[in-house]
Amino acid sequence: MKKSMLTVSLMVVMALVYATGCFAADGSWNQVKKSGKLVIGIDDAFPPMEFRNEKNELVGFDIDASKELGKRLGIKVEHVPTAWKGVIMSLKTKKFDIIWSGMSITPEREKEISFTKPYIMEKQVIVVKAGNKKIKGLKDLGAANVVGVQLGSTSEEALAKLNKKFKEIKKYDTNTTAFMDLKIGRIDALAVDELVGRYYLSQKPGEYTVLSESLLSEPIGIGIRKEDAALKNQIQKTLDAMFKDGTMKKISIKWFGDDITSWK
Repeated sequence: MKKSMLTVSLMVVMALVYATGCFAADGSWNQVKKSGKLVIGIDDAFPPMEFRNEKNELVGFDIDASKELGKRLGIKVEHVPTAWKGVIMSLKTKKFDIIWSGMSITPEREKEISFTKPYIMEKQVIVVKAGNKKIKGLKDLGAANVVGVQLGSTSEEALAKLNKKFKEIKKYDTNTTAFMDLKIGRIDALAVDELVGRYYLSQKPGEYTVLSESLLSEPIGIGIRKEDAALKNQIQKTLDAMFKDGTMKKISIKWFGDDITSWK
């Protein structure tokens, strides 16, 4: 009996030591705080989440939200434009601290990195050139069509789930180039995040149309390295406060004309 009690006590002590060691080893928030800045990986051609205006300044929903978060944390934020197809690897190799760039939370991505709670719920949609009489719904897409998609995006995954054969799936580094090709007829349709698609529609009235049927719905969150639990907790706590006091709603209305944020 005494041996059993001693064994149990020893196991409890070891567990506490291990837990304490793990917590102490995660100095992710302290490192960011000490450096005085939070380095954020982004796709700088992803309007209205993050993009460059006519003055080449970074603007967008995520830019405003991240600057507000940095202000509340008492640190600066630095945005690092990154090729989207390699953004997770860049995070894991510590080229930046987090990914805050309209990133969809998927089971595949959750195997590699951690996420905050969703801050937006969004959809994947198909955009066509205005006046296109041949493609009025998803059923009209097929072997005769060239469909565009951003390389490494969840739009690419959503398109694959349609289980359709296309003449060609043309992959782009940025959605900006894809929309240009859609306008001049190099592609027949474009699979894209609804937020991006509707932004382009608002900026170029009469040029594009979004099909009424969506490919899928998905949550959007901030990507963080799995081992950086302390940093994740600090960011989440601050985000929660931004939701609670109406700041996220205000930023959403500025960029989307409505509150499309998600607080769970």
